[in-house]
Parts: sequence; structure tokens; C-alpha cells
Amino acid sequence: MMRWLPPYRIELLLHGEEAGDYLETQGDDLLVSERFAKAFREEGLMGLEGFHPVEVVRVRRKRRGPKPSNIPQYLAVTACFGRAAVDVARSRIRYNKPPTCEECRSEGTDSIHGFALEPGTWKGEDIFRPRGLYGDLVVSERFARFVERHGFTNMVLTPTEEFVWDPLERGPPATKPGSA
Repeated sequence: MMRWLPPYRIELLLHGEEAGDYLETQGDDLLVSERFAKAFREEGLMGLEGFHPVEVVRVRRKRRGPKPSNIPQYLAVTACFGRAAVDVARSRIRYNKPPTCEECRSEGTDSIHGFALEPGTWKGEDIFRPRGLYGDLVVSERFARFVERHGFTNMVLTPTEEFVWDPLERGPPATKPGSA
């Protein structure tokens, strides 16, 4: 994906009542509200980079309804690509061929029905993209408590062992993690 360069301008398409504190965009960039960014910095969390102000040039609704009353100031951030790696042996991932690249660990992924990180690979980031799941964000327990404590909106956090991605509906792998 190409990197988003200034000027940072967006058009928002709202699906709900109000704009949230966290928005995913195309590519690797995320939008966070100023309230989120301030709390993230004050609490010393790690894993987001950038914090560039974004101009909202237009707001539309997916469905008819009143104009949103309060659009927060957004900042563009990027989650770091961490060194934490998916533990292929302990995860419930269906591959159409075994991964051969130790770095990416994701070639041939058909479905995910829970995953674990390889012990010793996580370096303490609070939000990151792990090796083996570059398209997904993983957060620390500290980050989950941070979201709950502040009541940030538009975020759904799923425990790693309950995470499911199965676009072809192939189901979980035949063998359980750690068995032959």
C-alpha cells in the first residue's frame, strides 16, 4: 500500500448515529479522535505513530437521518509492524500450503479460528500488526483496559483465541494446536 501523505483530508461516511473515536481507512492508516490521541499519549501507550491532524471536508450518512451534531477532530496514525509473530503450531489457522517464510508467516492462509503469539517475540507494544497477520491489529490487555476505562467508541476488541476470519467458510483446521 502507498503511504498517505499530506495534506490529510477525508470524507466521512457514517454508518451509525455519531462519529466514533476510532476509524479504519483504506491501507494501513487509522483515524483516532483528539480525545483518544490525548489519552493515548498521557498514559504512555506504545504502537501508534504519526498523529497528523486531518481535515474533514465532508460528512455523509449511509442512511437518511439528521446531520451529526459533533464531529471530533481526527488525527491520522499508523500502527507499528511489531516483531511479535503468530505461533503457527499453537494457532488454529488453516493453510492451503504450509508457510515457508519465517518473516511473513502468512502465505496460504485460508482461515483463522483463534491464534496465539510465539513466546518471546512480543516486545510490549500496546497496538501492533504481528508477523503472520499483517492485515489485523492486535492489542495488549493494557490497551483493552484503556479503551474500556475511557469509553472509546467504534472499537470491538476480540480475544485472540476467539478471533475468527473464514471468508471461504472452510472451517477450522482438522488438527488441534500442538497436535500432530
